Amino acid sequence: MSDTPMTDIPIPPSDIPDTPEPDRDAKMQEARLWRDDGWTARVIKNEDDEGWAVEMIKDGEPEPALVGPWTMGRDKKNPKPLDAAAFRTLVKTASEVLRRHEQQLHATLHKSITVTARSERLSITLDIVPDEDDPYAILTAHDEAGTQLGQARVAPTFKLNATSAVAWIEDDFRKPR
Repeated sequence: MSDTPMTDIPIPPSDIPDTPEPDRDAKMQEARLWRDDGWTARVIKNEDDEGWAVEMIKDGEPEPALVGPWTMGRDKKNPKPLDAAAFRTLVKTASEVLRRHEQQLHATLHKSITVTARSERLSITLDIVPDEDDPYAILTAHDEAGTQLGQARVAPTFKLNATSAVAWIEDDFRKPR
């Protein structure tokens, strides 16, 4: 043994071996957890009853895109294990749910109408900006050639319809009251 007293000398951080975090891109195929192609499927206990559920989470998202019932195994107690076919079906279904949600959000925030005014067909769009502090919408008019004729900032609750569009055009694209 050495006569040198032991001291607590901190090890510089560069000398501490890295503890790797789980690789979110790594493929994982377990009975209750599959991760591949940017998705994670996790079989969980259904809180509402005695059964099981599966949740599909897209990488980087905080909430599941899809949660649905999961089949019981043969013992009628544990869940059926995930497999490749089930995972592919779940990815397809969850992707479709996200696609529909995006389409619905787009339809809610972007409205468009074509009207005839001033002897020409004009396209009027309403683009809502859902800002938490100051939501608003932009009303824009284009002719058939795509030239912008007018634009106004309006309330996000502005109702775009043929009557409101023609009234705005006839008022020389001034901000609607």
